[in-house]
Amino acid sequence: MPENPPDWEFKERDIVILRELSSNPQISSRKLTEILDEEYDIDVSHVTVSESIRKMRQQGVFREAIVPNEEYFIFGLFEFRFNTENFAEGWRDAMEYIRDDQHTLFYFLSDGEYQWKSVMMFPDRRSESQWIHEFYKAHGAVIDNIRNSVIHNVLKFRTDPELLNDLSETGE
Repeated sequence: MPENPPDWEFKERDIVILRELSSNPQISSRKLTEILDEEYDIDVSHVTVSESIRKMRQQGVFREAIVPNEEYFIFGLFEFRFNTENFAEGWRDAMEYIRDDQHTLFYFLSDGEYQWKSVMMFPDRRSESQWIHEFYKAHGAVIDNIRNSVIHNVLKFRTDPELLNDLSETGE
């Protein structure tokens, strides 16, 4: 993943490609070429479509992740509240520990009392509990509290293609 935000000039073709990939991540570049031509009157080769996808991926325009079905893992929302007395000397190690851990699917910063949040995956509740125990042993001086919630009955996990219309200047 690139360190800097992507520097990408969106063409209408790119937005359509992203919308179609959102609808069907497994779509082939040949099928995308047909859709571009038939539905959007955009005439390009499948090689150009493949190249656009490759370049957008390299630039970090979109990210790809493999997310197993929730039947195989349990998902949890973890929220971390800081101990300000020990934060200065230990925050980076704790942050990198969470970010780089194999169980972390999604990790972000937020405002409020619990400022680090992550969505994590575990094979079972015992493994989740063990992770919390080990994390406190290694980084407990930085963390005042971990609040974790079980995520169950995932009802939606995808990007709606229509959202990507906001990437164009005209919004069409």
